[in-house]
Amino acid sequence: MRDAAPDQSQTVIHLADYAPVPVTVTHVDLHLRLDPLATEVSARLTCRRQGPGVMVLNGEGLDMVSLAIDGVPLEASRYMLTDTTLTLHDVPDAFLLETVARIAPQENKALEGLYMSNGMYCTQCEAEGFRKITWMLDRPDVMATYDVEIEADLPVLLSNGDEVAPGKWHDPWPKPTYLFALVAGNLVATTDQFTTCEGRAVTLNIWVRPGDEGRTAYAMDALKRSMAWDETVYGRAYDLSVFNIVAVDDFNMGAMENKGLNIFNSKYVLASPDTATDTDFALIEGIVAHEYFHNWTGNRITCRDWFQLCLKEGLTVFRDQQFSADMRSAPVQRIGDVLQLRARQFREDAGPLAHPVRPESFVEINNFYTATVYEKGAEVIGMLRRLVGDAGYAAGCALYFERHDGQACTIEDWLACFEEATGRDLSQFKLWYSQAGTPLVSVTESYGDGTYRLTLRQTVPDTPGQTDKAPMVIPVAWGLLNTAGDEVRPTEVLELTEAETTLTFDLDARPVLSVLRGFSAPVRLEYQQSDTDRLTLLAHDTDPFNRWEAGRALSKDRLLRHITEDAPFDAAWLDALAAVALNDGLDPAFRALALALPSEDDLAQSLHDAGVVPDPTAIHAARKRAFAAVADRLATDLPRLMDDMATPGPYTPEASDAGKRALRAVVLRLLTTQDGGGAARATYDGADNMTDRMAAFTCLLEAGDPNVADQFEAQWSDDRLVMDKWFMARVAHAEPTRAVQIARDLTARPDFDANNPNRVRSVLGGLTAGNPAGFHNPDGSGYEFLAEWLLILDKSNPQTAARLSTAFDAWRRYDADRQALISAALTRLQGQPLSRDLSEMVGRILGSSSATEA
Repeated sequence: MRDAAPDQSQTVIHLADYAPVPVTVTHVDLHLRLDPLATEVSARLTCRRQGPGVMVLNGEGLDMVSLAIDGVPLEASRYMLTDTTLTLHDVPDAFLLETVARIAPQENKALEGLYMSNGMYCTQCEAEGFRKITWMLDRPDVMATYDVEIEADLPVLLSNGDEVAPGKWHDPWPKPTYLFALVAGNLVATTDQFTTCEGRAVTLNIWVRPGDEGRTAYAMDALKRSMAWDETVYGRAYDLSVFNIVAVDDFNMGAMENKGLNIFNSKYVLASPDTATDTDFALIEGIVAHEYFHNWTGNRITCRDWFQLCLKEGLTVFRDQQFSADMRSAPVQRIGDVLQLRARQFREDAGPLAHPVRPESFVEINNFYTATVYEKGAEVIGMLRRLVGDAGYAAGCALYFERHDGQACTIEDWLACFEEATGRDLSQFKLWYSQAGTPLVSVTESYGDGTYRLTLRQTVPDTPGQTDKAPMVIPVAWGLLNTAGDEVRPTEVLELTEAETTLTFDLDARPVLSVLRGFSAPVRLEYQQSDTDRLTLLAHDTDPFNRWEAGRALSKDRLLRHITEDAPFDAAWLDALAAVALNDGLDPAFRALALALPSEDDLAQSLHDAGVVPDPTAIHAARKRAFAAVADRLATDLPRLMDDMATPGPYTPEASDAGKRALRAVVLRLLTTQDGGGAARATYDGADNMTDRMAAFTCLLEAGDPNVADQFEAQWSDDRLVMDKWFMARVAHAEPTRAVQIARDLTARPDFDANNPNRVRSVLGGLTAGNPAGFHNPDGSGYEFLAEWLLILDKSNPQTAARLSTAFDAWRRYDADRQALISAALTRLQGQPLSRDLSEMVGRILGSSSATEA
């Protein structure tokens, strides 16, 4: 990785160019005198030479007040200052660099660096935000200890580490700049205690605005459970005397793991039964765990360079998925994880934004906080664990923590620990980090003369910049059942390492194959399995994931045939879904997932893969008819199911009750297709929690209830997070021909704040992801609307604009008219002055780039 060039607007950074800095920083002393328009940042950097070359520091949007080395002001001939860098010539081998910079946090609408959110000062430094605070080597392999002093007329002044005096903080653990954090404002704390397995007493604080402290209990409980789980499962204990979480209203990300001071989007902290849904509670639990787990997988051991981002994010996602599986239903968690992977990462892999888990180059690192790095990165860790076994995984992790504590590492460092701990050669497995695309595993089988033959073939598709790829290591978990549903061969794992592998067995009768159990690898499966076998698996498979997968395959097949051939929905499929829905021996959450039909985007991609041009309008109409058919089949049972899934007593977000509410919500939607919203209206009026209220609200919106939107708003207009749900639901559940106009009307409201990412995502995301048929309206109004807002947002918050632009990434799968409209919108964008973030994304989506080599 090279340091930023003076003009880095479209410079391509390459992994192959990585080199250590010639002069590093080992300690940072910061003094910040906070002021909305004139914050003064005094930095004292302890520097030492570690190789030949000049020292190039990063800095953006900084006003220079003073510059000195070892107390002596620097002459102009000894440095060069640009808009993005400070270059120092002829520095000593060891010295103290002293700078004073002035910044304006109130004017920082990009929410990167030091900015203000409704009177609160806060920071976001990942990936390259620290350079907007002061001059520094702003890269992850420069790790330093920090002493921070904050001067402000505010009651709460927070930074990393332990507080040694009011407003003064010391962090003894070396960290890169991206983990620096500061918060100052009028805040109140919910406080608790945790004693580590090492006997360290830790004070836990969740800081929120006055009035929000009543909604922090669940986040605190999730934090304590995360700390205990990490000690038990990974042997990792916390290492400071205080752990602070701060809830911030205006935040580009979900949360940030800054050492000892985690900053969270308030939507992932604040929750009460009245204001948060079961999904919100589950997300809070998972995200609190994720950020806490980063204390070791990301903080104590960090990334050498940003190309290694998956080293901390993929590993930590895998850890938070493990945690959530242990806290809740493991099968339901696995199904949910795979649904997310397929919806976000498979789509990414199938389009112009495909890239390896470890990219080889980038223009703007913010654009690589992707589903591939996070979700596919987690799947790679899961495959590694499956290949080396639980004991091998534990041994490899233990060696990694022991050997690399306090270091900035690479994927090679991580894999070397597992090779040493287990004796395995992981050189072919490493291809998962370098080859983009979702592998396709095709399965064929035959039975005759007492011999069963199973053949698996793998191909890795071409992706932008990559062709002719080598075979991967793909762990394929499989088992065999007989036609009565009894397991005749329990789960085994085949390590598919060649392009083709065949297995043969002597069996008395043709078996029913259950393949890719537990979704053992992130691949697409091509398997023409009979309906009879799928029905057997749906009814009897001992692997819960494949039981669900069989039902999903049946549902997708019916929907695709209905769309392409106008085929009716057959009784065998409807009876099978009804049998699952009415099976009281199954987890209600599982039953809810089984009844949920494949998404509109999933169906569009499946049609495209089959060589059929998808029509979003037809897909939307087909799903509605399918729901109605399922409702008709279950008509006499739906009222009883609603009653059976009632949860008497006070609301609890526990998995058992949440599962019942999830099934109840599906049943309510089915009922709405029959009664026009009568049951939904009764549910809405009687709801004592936001989960049931939102389920009924969305049903009433789809049923065309003329009053429910105003009724909801009148009750919740003062709650910003609840109103985000209202904004999103209004668009996502609008009739498709009206969705764009509703979105336009919502952005014109006085309570639509374009500087608040949550509010922006609620409307634009509600359209692009929540209402595909509306976004892809044949008149192109959805494309025009999104492009208009991308230009507006790019001027203030390039990160948010770039992430929203991914709604265009699948444009080439649609018909010629839609392609022309999207291409025209993207080309108009490309013709405007854009940020580095959005310019790179538009170029990649269009398949063109103006980037220059570093």
